[in-house]
Amino acid sequence: MIRTQVSLEADVYRRAKAEAGRLGISLAELFRRALARALGGQTPSSQKPWMRYSGCISGGPDESVNERIDAMVYGRER
Repeated sequence: MIRTQVSLEADVYRRAKAEAGRLGISLAELFRRALARALGGQTPSSQKPWMRYSGCISGGPDESVNERIDAMVYGRER
């Protein structure tokens, strides 16, 4: 996987962050899925059928798991 950086308007960032939270996925995963759809390529869920269930379960004892994972991967809080 290649890491990149994008600049977003504050409102777009807030809306994307809210949507990722609603789906129970990281912001990076939301961007990957949206970009794959925009380019007409296969999404991870179409490459691996079991991935269609990714992010469909939310809740649990700690709802900030995705943020903690992003903080660990990227080295800072988002």
